[in-house]
Amino acid sequence: TYRLRIVSKTTGFPSRLSVLISNAGRFNNNICYFCSEINRYKFNRKLTYENILNELKSKRYRPIYYLMGEESYYIDKIADFIEANVLSETEKEFNLTIMYGMDVDMTSIIHAAQRYPMMSEYQVVIVKEAQAVRNSDALSFYLQKPMKSTILVICHKNGTLDKRKKLAAEIEKTGILFESKKIKDTQLPLFITAYLKDKNVAIDSKAVGMLADFVGSDLNRLTGELEKLIITLPAKRNQVTPDQIETNIGISKDYNNFELRAALLTKDVLKANQIIKYFEENPKSNPLQMTLSLLFSFFSNLILAYYAPEKSEQGVANMLGLRTTWQAREYCLAMKKYSGVKTMQIISEIRSADAKSKGVGNYSISDGDILRELIFKILH
Repeated sequence: TYRLRIVSKTTGFPSRLSVLISNAGRFNNNICYFCSEINRYKFNRKLTYENILNELKSKRYRPIYYLMGEESYYIDKIADFIEANVLSETEKEFNLTIMYGMDVDMTSIIHAAQRYPMMSEYQVVIVKEAQAVRNSDALSFYLQKPMKSTILVICHKNGTLDKRKKLAAEIEKTGILFESKKIKDTQLPLFITAYLKDKNVAIDSKAVGMLADFVGSDLNRLTGELEKLIITLPAKRNQVTPDQIETNIGISKDYNNFELRAALLTKDVLKANQIIKYFEENPKSNPLQMTLSLLFSFFSNLILAYYAPEKSEQGVANMLGLRTTWQAREYCLAMKKYSGVKTMQIISEIRSADAKSKGVGNYSISDGDILRELIFKILH
């Protein structure tokens, strides 16, 4: 007798598992198949970057990894890990094939995948820039009977596979279909601290804000800047500070978007105007479009914070999808300074400033004056 215990959360359990449970009686004569389906559901239900990497580190390999999406960072990290770790240096000489989408079609890729490894348990075939591959649907035929000794890695950047197509279902059935999405601005602080923690390096909270605001969500550029900071850390010191960022990346520790936001939160008119003056004198390091984008993101999130059922730091963090409550503190403080109506007006003014910066209804106002006018309207 086999008993299946299901723990259902208030949100319900995924439809695929529901179907399996409702049809459990049909598997009476093949309980192994039923259990394998349950295990496959458990195996595939959370395809995060971390889970995929942990699986690879445990040497649990799939026949195919189809990596797609707008964020190239995670695609490159997974592909690079497979390239570096699955085969030994000797095995790579005969069993590592790297192809580029502009130079091949799917038939060539399938032929490469169908080869047997030489003096190795596996061969690895990596297809970079796969978005340019012709006749990609032909991959479905290979996936009906993939080579168990081949690890096929397809890197499809700046786009996604249509998940409604048969090919997507075949990939999910056989291996991994992973979408690498752009991370939200609110997730950047956690990414920065986690990345440095993995390198046994701490970082000052102000320094986190400076980096997140200045670099933005381009993870390849962001990790490059973080590596630069790690290399330049003084001997016997393992914490990144605002001073170090100012010296090595070129962001002023006193005059930056992080400090401008802090001045707006406390309604420090003098500090806000000092920062505007610095921005005006250093336009290359502090472009208006970046400042407007960050202000728009902050006040848009502030509007959402007003709809949080509970206005505590935890409640706001839950509403905004923040993983830590300390990120919600600024929004809790801002709600005490700016009403919901005022916040809506601010968002409208930011949109107007953005239009002016692009020449709409503006023939003579400089970027510095546009920002100065906007900050005045926010503070008054």
